[in-house]
Amino acid sequence: MQTSVFRVVAPCAAVALGLIVPPQSSRTSAAPLKTALFAAVGTALTQYDVDVERATLVRRGTVTLPANVQEAALHPSRRHLYVGWSSTGAAYGTLGAAPGDRPRHGVSAFRLDGASGLLAADGGPVPLRARPIHLTTDVAGTHLLTAYNNPSGVTVHRLQPGGTIGDEVVQPNPLDGGIYAHFVRVFPSSRAVVLVTRGNGPTETAPEDPGALKVFSYDNGLLRNRASIAPGGGYGFQVRHLDFHPSRPWAFVTLERQNAIDVFRVGDDSLSAAPLFSKTTLADPGHVRPGQTTSAIHVHPNGRFVYVGNRASAPAQGPGAPVSIGGENTIAVFAIDQETGEPTLIQTVDTRGFHPRTFALDPTGRLLVAGNLTPLAVRDGTRIRTVSAGLSVFRIAADGRLEFSRQYPVETDPAGGRLLFWMGMAALE
Repeated sequence: MQTSVFRVVAPCAAVALGLIVPPQSSRTSAAPLKTALFAAVGTALTQYDVDVERATLVRRGTVTLPANVQEAALHPSRRHLYVGWSSTGAAYGTLGAAPGDRPRHGVSAFRLDGASGLLAADGGPVPLRARPIHLTTDVAGTHLLTAYNNPSGVTVHRLQPGGTIGDEVVQPNPLDGGIYAHFVRVFPSSRAVVLVTRGNGPTETAPEDPGALKVFSYDNGLLRNRASIAPGGGYGFQVRHLDFHPSRPWAFVTLERQNAIDVFRVGDDSLSAAPLFSKTTLADPGHVRPGQTTSAIHVHPNGRFVYVGNRASAPAQGPGAPVSIGGENTIAVFAIDQETGEPTLIQTVDTRGFHPRTFALDPTGRLLVAGNLTPLAVRDGTRIRTVSAGLSVFRIAADGRLEFSRQYPVETDPAGGRLLFWMGMAALE
């Protein structure tokens, strides 16, 4: 198999809005004119101005979606934002949809003002077949790809020249959607797509469902089955999110229940059958609490570091208000060996909340903001206090390590199905 090395090209692509920038190939250290942060609580999507120098956020406008926000993606032009929403799924916490309600799923397009970062609806909502758990565009910005967890799979919609959402592309053959897709990404070459399928952990009544990385060839919106990467048959491989190195042939993935990061070689528009490296993301892997898992993953724009979210928000069982049983709610920082791709854990830093389901780096690579999903009570000596959901801001040092700067509480209502479910940052024109 011939190994392909990524080539630096002109800005032309977008990725899901965890780190919203033009494609890896166009990431630079030059500061953008403006940076915006978007955070979703229930149906409300709020924009914040980001001052990278001061490491501050200023709240601006809010738009309301038809149902709870699941995920968003930026068009390569940085002029349109696509927001997926659903009336079902984990965004509602333990509430779920109201009894008798017919599930509603869709994606909405917004025009993004390059000067202010404010959003304006562009066309009506487009209905989707199921809960959209992840979104991304292709490299050319001509198509929108959506991953669904149940039933597991992926769809492709055309994007009109003005950025609005067009018709779904009918695929010529059935696609291998795996079990519980959680993430979709177009390869930097634009000739392949990877669908990250998590599988499911075992329960008291059901065995484990295997996970896999489903690779498809990609040509102008058309997908064809290419490979299924499932080390060990996919058992013990509950893969969740993926990011590519900006200039080397490596893909970094998180393993949710295994609390690990795996590194795969990228070549011939596919991935190696087995990981090159597998490392724990935890500071104390010998004392894992129930409910401890990984979340998102982002490679630094300079390619020297990779960041992974660790989350734990399981409450103690028993009478009274739920109280945290502990665990690691941290961002794990890895240094990447530029010759081999091996990640070495150099820091785990507390996000000061529960739990960092999503986080993002600003496009210049100088700030990291973690979104802590939910409030939770903790024991503080003889008293019990509640830690708020919120946005935790960190400066990124030259050596990749994080330094806590400040925290912004965000009002949520878990009982009412309103969690800080998603956030991301974008460079604006």
